[in-house]
Amino acid sequence: MTRTPPFTDIQGLRKALADLPHPDATAAEAAAGRNAMLTKPPAALGRLEELALWYAGWRGDARPRLEAPQVVVFAGNHGVAARGVSAFPVEVTVQMVANFEAGGAAINQLAKAFGATMDVVSLELDRPTGDFTEGPAMSEAELMAAMVAGWQAVDPQADLLVTGEMGIGNTTAAAAIAAGLYGGGAEAWVGRGTGVDDAGLARKREVVDAGLARHAEANGDPLEILRRLGGREIAAMAGAILAARHHRIPVILDGFICCSAAAVLAEAAPGALDHAVAGHVSAEGAHAAMLERLGKAPLLSLGLRLGEGSGAALAIGVLKGAIACHSGMATFGEAGVSDSGA
Repeated sequence: MTRTPPFTDIQGLRKALADLPHPDATAAEAAAGRNAMLTKPPAALGRLEELALWYAGWRGDARPRLEAPQVVVFAGNHGVAARGVSAFPVEVTVQMVANFEAGGAAINQLAKAFGATMDVVSLELDRPTGDFTEGPAMSEAELMAAMVAGWQAVDPQADLLVTGEMGIGNTTAAAAIAAGLYGGGAEAWVGRGTGVDDAGLARKREVVDAGLARHAEANGDPLEILRRLGGREIAAMAGAILAARHHRIPVILDGFICCSAAAVLAEAAPGALDHAVAGHVSAEGAHAAMLERLGKAPLLSLGLRLGEGSGAALAIGVLKGAIACHSGMATFGEAGVSDSGA
């Protein structure tokens, strides 16, 4: 497998979205057969059983292992941040990237705790995207460069992917994408992000509504919505999630910003997120509504609102537990346990 994406332009990207691999039905069927014979009452492990069968199908292995998870954090800066939509200055993006690289952030600890490799990809931090209230956030070439960077960041040998992000102003971009995809305007999708006060929240809503009005002609085209209203790190996450699908690598989705990237894929190609589960529901108000739109039930609900991939990284432990039970438990026959009435 190669890290070279099968697209270089928007037409090629649309083709990659139209030609999506599917899970291995034979492996999934064999995994279901094994699950039915494990030493437990039927469905006693609840959603863990569903997760194990989902993972087995995508990995093409009826008795899979999860040994090489990858976390990738993408960082980008947003021109719209100059509108005062964040509680933090844009310099924090660069500072946090240094913290990631030094191993000092929350996501570093969580990746280490669950045995994941971690990569950090900075995307032209010295050149923010355009202010989407004045014009498109990205040119087509910039959009493609970010999506290619996301694709290339995925290790084809990984057996699970988590994508995280860092970018001051990116909850504003994510809310604009959500409103562009699903309607409802800023009122439905804009939250406090990094913790803005009431005045900051009002500014964010004004900015998002201004962007939606300027780019109304993009409605109905998810990739164009991403180009006009998104950010490089959001586009890169979309590229990485798409790469994982083509490599048949299961994905755990993180919070609101990650899910805005995923939503672009889901709207561009129905079923594009079949290889993904939602790691958690965050404290960002609109995240639950977005998960409902995506048809994804979260694995965890812990009040997190950090980003970085932190909630999804925590959910690696849940998935590891599901796979360990499925692949490690004995069947009734192996254990010499009677399955009468089971």
